[in-house]
Amino acid sequence: MRTKPRPTPAPLDTATHVRRGRATTRALMGEDPVLRAAYRLCRRTTRAHDPAIHALIQLMPAILRPACWALWTAASVLDDLADQPDVGPAERAARVEAWTRALKHDLAAGTSTDPIRYALVDTAGRWRLDLTSLQGAMAVTRDDARGLRLPDWVAWRAWCSEGLVPWVDQVRQLFEQAGAPMTLRLDRQADYNHFIDGAQLTDILTDLSADLVQGHLLLPQEALDSFPGAESDLTHGRWSPAVAALTAELTALARRWLTRPAMTRGMHPGAAIVLDTAADLMRAQLDVIDAAGPALLKRAPRPSVVARARVLAPARLRSAMAWSLTPLTVPGPRPPAMTPMAPMAPRGPSPAADDTGLRPPPPHPSGARPPQIAADRMPSHLAVIMDGNGRWAEQRGLSRSEGHRAGILALRETVYGAMDIGLRNLTLYAFSTENWKRGTEEIAVILDAFQSELDEGPIRDLDVRQRWSGQPGRLPEDLVQALMRQERRTRARTGMTLTVCINYGGRDEITRTAAALAQAAREGEVDPHLIGEDDFARHLPHPDMPDVDLLWRTGNEQRTSNFLPWHATYAELYFTPGYWPDVDRRDLWQAITEYSRRQRRHGAVPAPSPAPKTTVRPLTST
Repeated sequence: MRTKPRPTPAPLDTATHVRRGRATTRALMGEDPVLRAAYRLCRRTTRAHDPAIHALIQLMPAILRPACWALWTAASVLDDLADQPDVGPAERAARVEAWTRALKHDLAAGTSTDPIRYALVDTAGRWRLDLTSLQGAMAVTRDDARGLRLPDWVAWRAWCSEGLVPWVDQVRQLFEQAGAPMTLRLDRQADYNHFIDGAQLTDILTDLSADLVQGHLLLPQEALDSFPGAESDLTHGRWSPAVAALTAELTALARRWLTRPAMTRGMHPGAAIVLDTAADLMRAQLDVIDAAGPALLKRAPRPSVVARARVLAPARLRSAMAWSLTPLTVPGPRPPAMTPMAPMAPRGPSPAADDTGLRPPPPHPSGARPPQIAADRMPSHLAVIMDGNGRWAEQRGLSRSEGHRAGILALRETVYGAMDIGLRNLTLYAFSTENWKRGTEEIAVILDAFQSELDEGPIRDLDVRQRWSGQPGRLPEDLVQALMRQERRTRARTGMTLTVCINYGGRDEITRTAAALAQAAREGEVDPHLIGEDDFARHLPHPDMPDVDLLWRTGNEQRTSNFLPWHATYAELYFTPGYWPDVDRRDLWQAITEYSRRQRRHGAVPAPSPAPKTTVRPLTST
């Protein structure tokens, strides 16, 4: 497997790590007095606004602290702009957007007249952070300024994920760039998601009094409805038995979400200490929320100095030891300018590629254009079993490995064609759990080809949100990290969603989802007597993945091979004899054209409809 060298690496001497901490921090803040003042402002802001966050940052290596101060302060400034009480919702949203646009300009210029943005620009350049992943989080903050209503826990969790996870991922990137990756085992992804939810719920309960003054109640309607009268009492600032019961239920739920000991297994001990300490501090916060009673609606409760010291004192000793034994990479000088962030767009259809800096797919060499298909006849989700690479190569006297390399070109063409025709969701079956039965050399070629495409392929520069479905077990660590990196990097893109299934098995997905649902029932999150299809779908690895409308398989085989059994239950099936490396975008257009001609019944008797008028190359297979 190839790994890209980090830019200008300079290992930090482990023996002097602790005593040089402050000197290293000062050095990383730069010689520029304006920049040093900007970082000091971020440090003071962090300490004053959230002492617990400041204490957690102090558990990190000294070389990471200035960057963490800058990131936290930027997020805090945006939240403050969204919550300003002196202006209306529209003006608050406009201020958030203006700050974000100014950041885009400053990233392009490599400097800023605003001290907090100056520190953030320096952090992004020095640590080679891709801040485009924050675009979606900033859009969430902007939209929150206009008012927010969350109907259920599903919507609440989506809001948490969109608004908080991108900021946390920036910190994870910092650890990775420093040489101590906060590696998260993907089989613990559900634990990680619960942990983020628990942190957000703890924060909401802590700030309940301030939010109510602003007219905000950031709890899902589903939770409020379970305690009749609680919503009215909260909005009027009244403590009542219903409010007390709701608060007790929510603090208990937050504790369960935060208690995820398996999440940090296999992680670097220093990073694990930071996360474990964060969980301990939040549990201490939940204790004072429980004890606050009516005072919860008047001011934010805080743990005592003694309670915090019980958590932080041993954590400081353990973290100092862990980091003293770890050689870290000091970042090199930052470039004079950074790639700017894309402008914020409403969550919905993708903006034009020219507006975002992302390029459109290249035209087909023949000049062919996609057929015009009515919107109501287009599939929303096309899934493809890419079959026949090895047989294509054998027909030509080549090694099977050459067939897999040729298949990558067909994959690109398929993505280009999907974007050309306006497909919203494309899922590709790249490597199944059964494919481990193949030879080790062939497996290595397949996985190496996908990692090269992730790291260097042209799809990186398209308006494509990339996701991975599958199990991390047995996959090379470099490939797992590349898959996760692309998910983070493209999280805010609003064009087509491309899901690549690597080390995926449909029955395995069903089994893991059933296990997650059983765990949720055991923790009281769902009633086992009332479980329905929607409950099961919410516990799938990608709950927002729509059902498959069309499943297409190449290679002259007519079976679905354990691919997306939950999502493809009602899919139209389309089988073609050609091998995958011979596919180009016109074949995808033909598949979609065939789909548009079919009548989908779903158990009903549809009204007759005229066949759509399309112009494509002749149908080569059915």
